[in-house]
Amino acid sequence: MHRARRRFGQNFLHDRQVIQQMVMAIAPRAEEAFLEVGPGHGALTRPLLDHAARLTAIEVDRDLVATLRHWDAAHTGQLRVIEADALAEPIQPLIDAAGQPLRIVGNLPYNLSTPLLFHLSAFTHGIRDLHLLLQREVVDRMAAGPGSRVYGRLSVMIQARCRIEPLFEVPPGAFSPPPTITSRFVRLIPHTHPPLGDTDGECLARVVAAAFAQRRKTLRNALRGLLDATAIRDAGIDPTTRAEQIDLAGYGRLADTLQTQQDTQ
Repeated sequence: MHRARRRFGQNFLHDRQVIQQMVMAIAPRAEEAFLEVGPGHGALTRPLLDHAARLTAIEVDRDLVATLRHWDAAHTGQLRVIEADALAEPIQPLIDAAGQPLRIVGNLPYNLSTPLLFHLSAFTHGIRDLHLLLQREVVDRMAAGPGSRVYGRLSVMIQARCRIEPLFEVPPGAFSPPPTITSRFVRLIPHTHPPLGDTDGECLARVVAAAFAQRRKTLRNALRGLLDATAIRDAGIDPTTRAEQIDLAGYGRLADTLQTQQDTQ
């Protein structure tokens, strides 16, 4: 039996009742195309294939890849296995190859969940939805609003891209080895009409990253080098406020101000 490797952040889901609950929430159909990140022992892979869905699985652990490729041979044309680090694997070619909006599923490794969320959610135009198993605290951060102690960069950037639907909690005992924290299954649905409209994504990312880099600083100080106090006021925001006090729309205005500033330089 394959042993979990700490460097890959592996906690393998094994609870059949939880797996069934996840599959019911995903509601796969035969004509759909899926991308599974970190299939591990195939707890989700098997039931998705049972629904005759087309699935591409990205797995970094070569020993697990070997097992999955046996399944690949048995499900010709239905399963494709890629041995790769999901963070380094380009998503757009997989979207293009699917020929339809891609559905993403995964039990994300806890040590890489945040960077993977940024990576996967950056391609919202070609993604129908994402069903992900994450640390409960990460889901709380994604869904947090201004003023919350867990509201931060992840909250703003994910909310700008997707609607967040926390579904249900998964206890440590559902995994092997059991983690020390509770997990939560969450659905992310890319916005059909983004709440920030045509706001430039790169400008938004720069403003949000700078604002939350040192949370205790006022925006006047945190955004120094990007926007001065006058520009912050022009965005309708008091420069003496702190990052956690600004809502999504406010960050959109700051990003638009930065874009205008760059266009006039």
